[in-house]
Amino acid sequence: MKRYDLRHLKDSFEGRMKELLSSHKAGEVAIFLFEIGDFTSVQQSADLVKECGYELLNSLKFNEVDWTIVVKK
Repeated sequence: MKRYDLRHLKDSFEGRMKELLSSHKAGEVAIFLFEIGDFTSVQQSADLVKECGYELLNSLKFNEVDWTIVVKK
């Protein structure tokens, strides 16, 4: 299991997230933490996970501005 903090990228985290997803092996779990604004990034991240062939295991609000997703290939 690996954890990635993408909060510093603000709204432009998708490219980095896709890059990290492509480097994971089958069966490996990844946790991504990113900043949300108007919740569009939550749907975008879910769409990206599906597009990359991963399963979204969990998606939850971490605090007032951050979101956490857990994925597995």
